[in-house]
Amino acid sequence: QVQLVESGGGLALPGGTLRLSCTVSGNPFKVGRVGWYRQSPGKERESVATITRDGSKIYEDSVKGRATISTDNAKRTVYLQLDRLVAEATAVYYCNADIYYYSVSYDYAELWGQGTVVTVFS
Repeated sequence: QVQLVESGGGLALPGGTLRLSCTVSGNPFKVGRVGWYRQSPGKERESVATITRDGSKIYEDSVKGRATISTDNAKRTVYLQLDRLVAEATAVYYCNADIYYYSVSYDYAELWGQGTVVTVFS
């Protein structure tokens, strides 16, 4: 069974840095687009950054200059580094990915991870 497992969240001071990880477990045939989303208290889930299979990176305006998305294909892991953290970055961060796998036949699923909590406080 293919799953997305996030880690790396925690407490941070304003101006600090956190690196979130999203690891694909199981044995997918192919991993396509991977995106990071976040949901702050009382708000809807929003996109933060996306990396496509060909390596193109897309950042939302709210995090441009303060976030970097990257991959380690050998580890099947996508990272989201958050720099110069601000209080508004406090949220649950989720990983979302297009997964292609084989069971009885080749199939596709859009998966979500369980989320990792980032809290920025002073």
